[in-house]
Amino acid sequence: MSNAEHSQRGKSRVRDPLQENIKRKVSRPPRIAGMVLKVFFPSCCSSAESGILIGRWIPEQSSAVILAVVHFPFIPVQVKQYLREVQQVTEVSISVLGSWNNSKQEKEESLSEFLEDLGTIFSHEPWIQISKEGDSKFWNCSTLQKQPDNHREEEIILVYYDQRKVMLSHLHPPLDTADLGAEDASKLAAIFNTVASSKVLFMTDRYDDGPIKMTHWQSDGVEASIIVELMKQASVPACMLLTFLLSLVSGVCNSRVLKFWPLSFLWSKLSTCEQLSHRLQHLQVISSSKKAQNQTQLMRKANIFVSLLIDVALGILLMSWLYRKNQIGRLADTLIPVADHVAEELQDLLQWLMGAPAGLKMNRALDQVLGRFFLYHIHLWISYIHLMSPFIEMILWYVGLSACLGLTVALCILSDIIALLTFHIYCFYVYGARLYCLKIYGLSSLWRLFRGKKWNVLRQRVDSCSYDLDQLFIGTLLFTILLFLLPTTALYYLVFTLLRLLVVIVQGLIHLLVDLIDSLPLYSIILRFCRSYRLAAGVKFRVLEQQDGKPLRLLMQINPLSYSSVVQTYRLPTYSCYPKDSWSSLCKKLFLGELIYPWKHKGEKQN
Repeated sequence: MSNAEHSQRGKSRVRDPLQENIKRKVSRPPRIAGMVLKVFFPSCCSSAESGILIGRWIPEQSSAVILAVVHFPFIPVQVKQYLREVQQVTEVSISVLGSWNNSKQEKEESLSEFLEDLGTIFSHEPWIQISKEGDSKFWNCSTLQKQPDNHREEEIILVYYDQRKVMLSHLHPPLDTADLGAEDASKLAAIFNTVASSKVLFMTDRYDDGPIKMTHWQSDGVEASIIVELMKQASVPACMLLTFLLSLVSGVCNSRVLKFWPLSFLWSKLSTCEQLSHRLQHLQVISSSKKAQNQTQLMRKANIFVSLLIDVALGILLMSWLYRKNQIGRLADTLIPVADHVAEELQDLLQWLMGAPAGLKMNRALDQVLGRFFLYHIHLWISYIHLMSPFIEMILWYVGLSACLGLTVALCILSDIIALLTFHIYCFYVYGARLYCLKIYGLSSLWRLFRGKKWNVLRQRVDSCSYDLDQLFIGTLLFTILLFLLPTTALYYLVFTLLRLLVVIVQGLIHLLVDLIDSLPLYSIILRFCRSYRLAAGVKFRVLEQQDGKPLRLLMQINPLSYSSVVQTYRLPTYSCYPKDSWSSLCKKLFLGELIYPWKHKGEKQN
């Protein structure tokens, strides 16, 4: 036998696994086109040593979510026992899905056959086989059907995903409730929940002394922070102390002393008391020992904590500015001249109304009575301000200390101070509104008298009624008097209503700023800016470089939630002391002379 023949026989004895796999595929009967098999493979395991793939099989989507790679050597019984323990903790059906062959690390001839034989030990249908040849980025991916009669041809799509980002992210449902969007969201949620629920699996790395060595996103060592652990240990006694203090404060607030009429009225009407009660509820939520049940409750606690922290920090900055270079003394010296200037402007306005405002012909007697009545109130108010002037600086000094409770508390105190300083304007508005409302309802009743109608109080409707001659005469006389006095009253009502609305607008802007600080989810916004993948709105797939005969390769990337959606989803609830009237209801009240209160009445119907 020649040397050429010997060399030819020696080459024939060497078994090439790749060529045998191709021959086996060629010798198989033709398969029927089936469903698309999607394999979600973590990109952190691309350089892992050869082993078996563990993860979750989702039959509804024909998808396999790979979670980790178990390396050789291992004992199958120990792997099965470990997976059962993980299933009991995570309540996720984790199993061995297939084999992983990294030819760069392992070059034994019998490795491919050994990996195929593992499919008989770990019974799973289908058995996924993924092999990587050297440094090539194009992998071989196939499925081994254990039933010989099953000749379905399955197209395989290999999807790479960042395991750490998927585990730490929270997938939000779509805002639009379309059927197609909801179905796609449920499919993605199954994949995200599988990775997020497998945290126990990621606590074992390849440096552990146990019998199982795995590769996943924490293979190089479990992530930990000494600062975070110390804060967790210190937070327990701090929360217990804070809970005890809050229970004392809540007991004082719920005592019967505050339920008496003057204190209960002030507590319900002053915005400072409302804000303190609102912040007290926030502190009770933060210091609660009850663990958050879901991601929404956890984010709510974090948003409240950051909101409180920033609110107190801004309040301390404001307090440092107030007590620097005697700013409080300057404010006290400025407050009295400003109050005097406002009073002088009101006196000039009343003098203008008592004459011929804009050339209008007014009822002189009623005009003089109303003007002198309001001028007397302004004189009383100026006397009251000058009487309180020696104590204003001390009051402002103690009010400045309240800024340590937060900027929102200081703003609410400012709103209450504005309400007290403009109390005379509120009195003018109430007087004018009552007179105007009396004339409007009197004219409407007398107008019904002319038409032979009357208002039925019991049935709440207008009924027909017959009047005698004396009633019609008196009604005509009263209607004439009220009609001619209406322009004078309406002018005073219009002027003081505009002044009152100006004060309400200033207080409304202050309360809008308070509501913005209270309700803005600052933690969620910071998290969206720094780690956008933590708040996921969906995913997008990028097609990677392809090669003929290889499976389709996709890269799954997380689409972050938009800032508007973050604010809409995690916005904190706030209190509102202002009535939520519609514009039509507000205009109707202004026209009829009904009072517009800066707070919400109990039992009042809100449009």
